[in-house]
Amino acid sequence: MEHLIDIVLFLDRQELAFRGHNESSSSLNKGHFKEHFDMHITRCSLEIQNHYNAIKNIFSRLSNTIQNDLITCVSDHIRNMFNVLFLKIKDKITKQNTPFRESIPPKEKLAVCLRFLATGDSYQTISFSFRLGHSTVQSNVLEVCEAIISNMKEETMPTPKKEDWERISNEFWEIWNFPNCIGALDGKHVVIEAPPNSGSLYFNYKKTFSIVLLALVDAQYKFIAVDIGTYGKNSDGGILSHSNMGKALEKNKMNIPSDRELPGTNEKLPYVIIGDEAFPLKNYLLRPYPSPQIYEDEQKKVFNERLSRARKVVEDAFGQITAKFRIYCRRLKALPQNADKIVMTTCILHNFIKKDGPETQNHELPLNSTSLPNHIRSFPRQGGSAQKRAFEYRDKYKTFFCSPAGQLHWK
Repeated sequence: MEHLIDIVLFLDRQELAFRGHNESSSSLNKGHFKEHFDMHITRCSLEIQNHYNAIKNIFSRLSNTIQNDLITCVSDHIRNMFNVLFLKIKDKITKQNTPFRESIPPKEKLAVCLRFLATGDSYQTISFSFRLGHSTVQSNVLEVCEAIISNMKEETMPTPKKEDWERISNEFWEIWNFPNCIGALDGKHVVIEAPPNSGSLYFNYKKTFSIVLLALVDAQYKFIAVDIGTYGKNSDGGILSHSNMGKALEKNKMNIPSDRELPGTNEKLPYVIIGDEAFPLKNYLLRPYPSPQIYEDEQKKVFNERLSRARKVVEDAFGQITAKFRIYCRRLKALPQNADKIVMTTCILHNFIKKDGPETQNHELPLNSTSLPNHIRSFPRQGGSAQKRAFEYRDKYKTFFCSPAGQLHWK
């Protein structure tokens, strides 16, 4: 039973379907549920495997009834989370009834907002489903988003303390085998309709109009810090350098602990954030070696592989938030200032959904807000010259990954 519960929780967290098209024993693809159970059995002790083989013909532990019962348990959990979310924002979205008409129930407002975020349907489609006016749906969505941001941001993403950074670093080493790492950094373009009178400010290299979600993610796929609303034309490195987070990193004002020894060595190195080639190399920010260099140096290739393995958590986090909230799969029909609120709400709900799971809780840093300007302004370029010490730190990480203390036993 313990294995069954673990599988259900895993499939729920990854938003994967339980059932397969053909669940017979001869099928090559019996669905996620049965395939994961078979994998769990092979990893159990020989005693459990023998017991399972003896009773599998008479004990249908994978019947449709059992699967449906387990799915029902998960749906009850989701319903409970809806009620918890409702209680947190109820006072903010409740309106007083008048002698002329009753106000929209707060639970219906929350349902409208979650329907919009989860499906990406237009306001017009949702207005038909809930029998509300088009403008009423739009105002309800923004009202609920503002309530969630106001009441839940500090709870789901508070500013990290020194012990929080140390915990995140320990998780990156234990799960992703990257020491002294306090987060993976990347940007995501959120496609929006071209804002009025904005020129090419929001026009990105993908030939769409967008705002940028720049996110720092921990080892458990939860957002530590986000910067939302920058013009789509800007680079990730430039966005970081002009964000509150980037400025705080430069001035060492983020409560990050002092240097710590690498596991199994006496070499002390600073805590670092990892990113891709879009970011500059800094004392606090590691990026991969350039591609031409990895063909000449095997150690640099190993470093890039380890960095990529740990950095993929931010890519996975973007994938999970897109799977939960389908507004990311469509062009968002909202002004930039409203799109910022919608995107921030999804980040908060993403952490809220994960906080009750087996993963540890996560935190966030202060945000910088960007609103639509009245005129076009230039965006300063990010300096590309890295400090000499940053190169030395990266080389030391490279040496560690190729040493007995840092090597992976399965490589």
